[in-house]
Amino acid sequence: MAEEAIKGTIGYLIVQVCKMHRNKTADLLADIELYVGQEMFLLELWQQDGLTQSEIAGDLCVQPATVTRMLDRMEKAGLVERQKDMEDQRVSRVYLTETGRTLQEPVREMWQRLEQQTLANFTLEERLLLRRFLLQLQENLS
Repeated sequence: MAEEAIKGTIGYLIVQVCKMHRNKTADLLADIELYVGQEMFLLELWQQDGLTQSEIAGDLCVQPATVTRMLDRMEKAGLVERQKDMEDQRVSRVYLTETGRTLQEPVREMWQRLEQQTLANFTLEERLLLRRFLLQLQENLS
């Protein structure tokens, strides 16, 4: 009985939708040889190249160790590179490589396809309402 009560909650439905969205994202990213989360990492650098690892961790709301692991993988793939800060040698900055820069348009196109599939059969009014509700959920949980 308790399982049915949990499965009937909005929170449970949100978790299920998030899992499905993440799986679909993984499938689409695989087509451009990226893993889930790497596109968000790149997005930060497309907005401002040369961020520190701690700045990236803060922007992505993840632990610094998570950024380090992701950075290692992305560096091996030739997407980013670390360089010592010119003013403070203790600080490492992350820069896009040419390969990392060229993925901006494919990621944007992938995200558009995902958005279209996710919101198929929603009216404009429903899309706006959903966005408003999700922003309110985000505020409530922050």
